Amino acid sequence: MENQLVPDFELPGTGEVLFRPADYQGRCVVLYFYPKDNTPGCTTEGQDFAANHAAFQAAGCELFGISRDSLTSHEGFKAKLNLPFELLSDPDEKACEVFGVIKMKNMYGKKVRGIERSTFVLDREGRIAKAWRSVKVPNHVQDVLAFVQSL
Repeated sequence: MENQLVPDFELPGTGEVLFRPADYQGRCVVLYFYPKDNTPGCTTEGQDFAANHAAFQAAGCELFGISRDSLTSHEGFKAKLNLPFELLSDPDEKACEVFGVIKMKNMYGKKVRGIERSTFVLDREGRIAKAWRSVKVPNHVQDVLAFVQSL
């Protein structure tokens, strides 16, 4: 998947954003996919990205979180955590499909479809420069930031 050009798609986001990868050509973009608003791991991950947001911006990189939650849910989650970046809503799994992040997961003994926690860095040409899958939250944001700063 790395070095692949990302096809264009549109997702609505908080702050009345309409995200299209093509609109960010010439800039680095971090897209982090997370399973669900207001869950412990997703809250910690969001807080870690928020704490490092200025460093991502200093490296010339835009940052977006993506899940299948509604915009209403995202607006509440963003406000609760005071996130300085936008969250994108993907209930129809458009971006999830592009990046192949929907997986069968075991939730309390039941098989369910869900987002595999994943992060992608898009380079200035709109190609996937780096992908992390099955992300474990501790130290992940530091790894992503170090990669972005090396570009």
